[in-house]
Amino acid sequence: MSLPRLARLERVGIVSPVHNQRASVIAERVATDRRRHRRVEIALLGRFMRANRQEYPCKLKDISVGGAAILSPVDVELDERIVVYFDELGGLEGTVARVIPGGFGMRVAATIHKREKIASQLTFLVNRPFLGEFAERRHERITPNSAAQSLTLADGVIVSCHLIDVSLSGASIATPARPEIGSEIKLGKLAGKVMRHHSEGIGVQFTDVQHPNALRRYFG
Repeated sequence: MSLPRLARLERVGIVSPVHNQRASVIAERVATDRRRHRRVEIALLGRFMRANRQEYPCKLKDISVGGAAILSPVDVELDERIVVYFDELGGLEGTVARVIPGGFGMRVAATIHKREKIASQLTFLVNRPFLGEFAERRHERITPNSAAQSLTLADGVIVSCHLIDVSLSGASIATPARPEIGSEIKLGKLAGKVMRHHSEGIGVQFTDVQHPNALRRYFG
């Protein structure tokens, strides 16, 4: 029921001021939520994995901290679980909220910490054209001096691995192990999550963005 209609009903005594006040509070919360989840149009290439473990290329159309519109070469099902990965944003998990022409709308499932991180990344991406060289240095991938590392899987098994490259937010690891996408691992002492598989091993997103000095201590 719209607020103007509630006001008219209140005047003729059908609804009470308390009812009207409650509706105003709800409307304000909805408006606040919409502002907080403002959509940003960003074109990013990535990959996503369906519930059947099949991976496909995709393209981001727009995104907020609560959801995203993604262009896909295949049809998906409503409420299907999706894991999508973009180099600039890392991994996102969620479910299909709606089907759109040529793709789908995804409802992002994330903790408050993760949503704050997404908001920070979106702010950076939107402002990247104005940041010059700083934008190119942010989360730059580097080849470490200490490439031989240990990888601890979710079941506690420790395997040797080779670090291909690393950034403040993640790493590419050469390993014969193929832990499940979304599973938690440890690269040395750094906690993270498996976001994708590739021909040589896996791509990992760290649980927290690392400080450059910490990376130097860990990997040289």
